[in-house]
Amino acid sequence: MLQQLQIHRLILFHLANDYLEPLGGMFERLAYLAALRDPSTGMYHHERLDPAYGEIAVNEAVGKAHEELFERLLETPLAQQETDLRAFVQSRPPGREVVTEHLEDIILAEIPEHAPDFLRELFRSNLDALRELLEDRTPKARSSR
Repeated sequence: MLQQLQIHRLILFHLANDYLEPLGGMFERLAYLAALRDPSTGMYHHERLDPAYGEIAVNEAVGKAHEELFERLLETPLAQQETDLRAFVQSRPPGREVVTEHLEDIILAEIPEHAPDFLRELFRSNLDALRELLEDRTPKARSSR
């Protein structure tokens, strides 16, 4: 049991220090963790951590990290979420317009598989509000007269 906890701590240390910390914000980190989940199996895989610590241990640690980051995001003030989401949208290829158009699909894919329904609903509600804020505060193109 103690050895499992130590392995779990090492995985989280390497995941946070080497992969999450360099990312821009919570939405970007959430997207990174969601991308590690295989949609067909629900298992999290990491090409560098799996060989070092084992697939099962990495799946458990990354899954927990994904859930914790998701919950922490929901605890942050909406204004901070807006700032973070705006930075996330601006950093995504192929362009802000395309990302904004598909924002809901992109962001909803980042919800952890085992998140409770009430947190899913809160996230969706926040996303609706954030999308409106992004649209209201996005500079509109001027018409040339």
